[in-house]
Amino acid sequence: MCCDSDYVARNKSQDSGIAEMEELPVPHNIKISNITCDSFKISWEMDSKSKDRITHYFIDLNKKENKNSNKFKHKDVPTKLVAKAVPLPMTVRGHWFLSPRTEYTVAVQTASKQVDGDYVVSEWSEIIEFCTADYSKVHLTQLLEKAEVIAGRMLKFSVFYRNQHKEYFDYVREHHGNAMQPSVKDNSGSHGSPISGKLEGIFFSCSTEFNTGKPPQDSPYGRYRFEIAAEKLFNPNTNLYFGDFYCMYTAYHYVILVIAPVGSPGDEFCKQRLPQLNSKDNKFLTCTEEDGVLVYHHAQDVILEVIYTDPVNLSLGTVAEITGHQLMSLSTANAKKDPSCKTCNISVGR
Repeated sequence: MCCDSDYVARNKSQDSGIAEMEELPVPHNIKISNITCDSFKISWEMDSKSKDRITHYFIDLNKKENKNSNKFKHKDVPTKLVAKAVPLPMTVRGHWFLSPRTEYTVAVQTASKQVDGDYVVSEWSEIIEFCTADYSKVHLTQLLEKAEVIAGRMLKFSVFYRNQHKEYFDYVREHHGNAMQPSVKDNSGSHGSPISGKLEGIFFSCSTEFNTGKPPQDSPYGRYRFEIAAEKLFNPNTNLYFGDFYCMYTAYHYVILVIAPVGSPGDEFCKQRLPQLNSKDNKFLTCTEEDGVLVYHHAQDVILEVIYTDPVNLSLGTVAEITGHQLMSLSTANAKKDPSCKTCNISVGR
């Protein structure tokens, strides 16, 4: 919290040193602006009477589901902000109590600190609701740098693949003219990721087994696999973006990358929100040319989830049944990120 503020809880009663005083102006017409994933600006209007007596502002900030307890009820629970009276708007900042993409309620009191340390306070303002923003490119770059540390050496690969149930591919053939369609990404991964619930794409994998150099025969997503030559999805006519870095209370980590055809709607979406990677030189997924042939490598020590943002026709590859097992425990569908992992978290909420 800026403006020399302290995040403390106090009890709205005489024995805690706070007393009501109707003469202090009640804040009204509260405005929230400049919202980021871990900060916002707040301002309000006040009547001029007794305005010069105001020394502090009390700000009651709660996640939306807790708005019914929007009062100083528990002096031992640090859920209220006491800020010195500064010119408005004032900035509320701090990752220890603000999380990205989260709905909050806020209410305000004016207060006057007495010589004995007690406060007299106004009535509470109306309750305002707002939602914090997604991670910015700055925050995603911090995640990217953490992911680079553990990516490991690069292994050669030649195909992207997508596992699904037989019914999925039958539906694609019958209802979508043989073309797999992009769908909105679920809420797996980092809570503040700007692609969750917004970016449309098709998930692919490219990981290979160390001993064979080929895709693994097991999958958590279905017994039928679509394989497509890497150059048909990832080539000089596509852009590559970093999307997320997370784990699910496990030792291994996931990196989400986005491949978007240059100038496509997916490319425009990512260009505004995600760090772009050099397709020829990065720690996760590369496309280089050797003797006139495109050569592909992927990072060994992270599990890559690749989102392709355009439709993909099944005729561009092959669909076949895998011989391995369907390992449901490895599914990342709507998986929640481990907020305690020091490897893949940054200090702006989870």
